[in-house]
Amino acid sequence: MSQRIERREADRTFGPRKGLWQRIKDVALMDVAVLVKGIDAVAIETLEERLLAADFGVPATLHLTAAVETEAKKGKLRTERELKDFLKTRLVELLGEAGSNLELARAPEPPTVVLLVGVNGVGKTTTLARLARRLERRGESVLLAAADTFRAGAIEQVKAWAARLDVPVVAGQAGGDPAAVVYDAVDAAIGRGATYVLADTAGRLHTQSDLMAEVAKVATVAGKRLEGAPHETLLCLDATTGQNALVQARTFAAALPITGLVVCKLDGTARGGVVVAVSRELGVPVKFVGLGEGPDDLEAFDPAAFAEGLLR
Repeated sequence: MSQRIERREADRTFGPRKGLWQRIKDVALMDVAVLVKGIDAVAIETLEERLLAADFGVPATLHLTAAVETEAKKGKLRTERELKDFLKTRLVELLGEAGSNLELARAPEPPTVVLLVGVNGVGKTTTLARLARRLERRGESVLLAAADTFRAGAIEQVKAWAARLDVPVVAGQAGGDPAAVVYDAVDAAIGRGATYVLADTAGRLHTQSDLMAEVAKVATVAGKRLEGAPHETLLCLDATTGQNALVQARTFAAALPITGLVVCKLDGTARGGVVVAVSRELGVPVKFVGLGEGPDDLEAFDPAAFAEGLLR
């Protein structure tokens, strides 16, 4: 398992990765027999697998391991429960370091403009619809912007969601300028008195520099129509892609200011540690997670519940 981490390691300066339990045993200041008293070896192995195989990335994994070592020196990890509770606490703290504001941004004066970005097929359009549904139920008035003018059928898909949710939509022509669509959507929202504009954007590989520049332009143009816009730029990531999600996050963050993360397909993977890796890398909070296929399967991110589920 350590070899899997080492193969994915981007920064070789961290050196060879020892297993969590091995690193605890390396604490020479304590009697190992006392340290492990009451802890089931199988449970420890399971915890190790969760941390190393769940795509935390090397920095976060080493951070957690070092914290465990420190507590072990103090003799505070004598039981399975103590070890698990400590790891959960540290996970919540790691996620909290990225920012305590997990709520969706709200502009001082409406509308609040939310831009959804991410690679192809990550689930941006579905997330757009789910977010619109959440806001509508909260009493907000929402307008959708179909700014994915590149993918065939994308505009129709957003229009279909708008009809289903009974919310207005602004759409351009296929192949048109996505920045112009967002500009017009903000203009329409101001005229209608809408409180939120949710803008879909075309999926793009993080290796496509020209398309990355295009999405940056969308954000810039939105700001020209309304000062401070976009007030929220949410990067949608597919949890099943593991450490590749971290590479995507770095590239998008270099192109435009990311304010929060939406982790899609978290229900279909055991590799949820990438949530910690990306949040820690970008210094932004996870705001929502997709936990299923239904229109209501978008939930506000709960760090404590996430840590509990990951170490179950």
